[in-house]
Amino acid sequence: MMKTVYMDYNATAPMLPSVRRAMVDAFDLIGNPSSVHKVGREARAKMEEARDRVAALVNATRDGVIFTSGGTEADYLALNGVDVQRVLVSPTEHAAVLNARADVELLKVDANGLVDLEYLKATLDERPTLVSVMAANNETGVLQPVKEICEIAHAAGALVHCDAVQAVTKEPFDMQENGVDLVSLSAHKIGGPKGVGALVKRDGLVLNGVQKGGGQEKSLRGGTENLIGIIGFGVAAAEKFDFSGVLALRNELEKQISESGARVFGADVDRLPNTSCFAVAGLTSERQVMALDLAGVMVSAGSACSSGTVKASHVLKAMAVEDEYANCAIRVSLGWETTKEDIETFVQAWSKLVARVQDRKNGSSHAA
Repeated sequence: MMKTVYMDYNATAPMLPSVRRAMVDAFDLIGNPSSVHKVGREARAKMEEARDRVAALVNATRDGVIFTSGGTEADYLALNGVDVQRVLVSPTEHAAVLNARADVELLKVDANGLVDLEYLKATLDERPTLVSVMAANNETGVLQPVKEICEIAHAAGALVHCDAVQAVTKEPFDMQENGVDLVSLSAHKIGGPKGVGALVKRDGLVLNGVQKGGGQEKSLRGGTENLIGIIGFGVAAAEKFDFSGVLALRNELEKQISESGARVFGADVDRLPNTSCFAVAGLTSERQVMALDLAGVMVSAGSACSSGTVKASHVLKAMAVEDEYANCAIRVSLGWETTKEDIETFVQAWSKLVARVQDRKNGSSHAA
């Protein structure tokens, strides 16, 4: 039976055993967190414990945590819940930000996908503005200079939203130290369940709810809370994992694929320790994903949030990567269950695929 090698943690991470146990236990909580009787209060207590843990994850206060259905809803609430006239976003943002409203204005980025800080300074004006920049890119893993962006934005009177869905737990992220006003989080990227996330706002920031209903989540997100998912989120947020071993595996993978001519994107700047985005000209993303899948290796072509499609990365396009590479990029993202043997399995399967393509190229050139 073929072993499955999972290398798509940035799409979703395997659920942690501690999370699974806590969620199973939570099925015995019959109360609605909004009910004032005993079992309602018990449910509320468990939810508030999770809220404390999520707040601690980014060094925020519990009052700032608004539970949502995931990172996408958190992004939507952030971009539409503030009273601003302009929203400036990086062109390398996740689709959840790029598509959150029709009037977003795109910033400029360099060849590594880093926001052009001088352009940001120049484009800010006196109008109420929200700047939205992700902490870590989901495709390349590149880390944005969030603190510097906040300093520039705040000097002009603008607010800053940061999609930290990929960054938290893999890299230190302190909301207070960075000066971020709004932070989006998602449970299933850190070993929690799918279908739950949070928007975290700084104290004092006025936010308007976009999903009306009951008074849940301080009237900012109507609807009975996903209690079992929230409890799982809280447990995942409290888990600690040392990614130094993952970084070593990622570096070994990149060392070996570079020998076959792979071009690694964002390799010259700080990145997440688990993420590698690379390409070999002439070997399309779709072909690689499908061939590796047949070999039992799970990777993706950029984001997994494009309705299951495989297409050229908008992130690499924004970085001005040539089509011959942008159309041929795949993303490998590792995690706590990744082993050295997994790396060897991937490299062996991928190298065979590259060799076949190169052999055909050489054959064609000899025939010519």
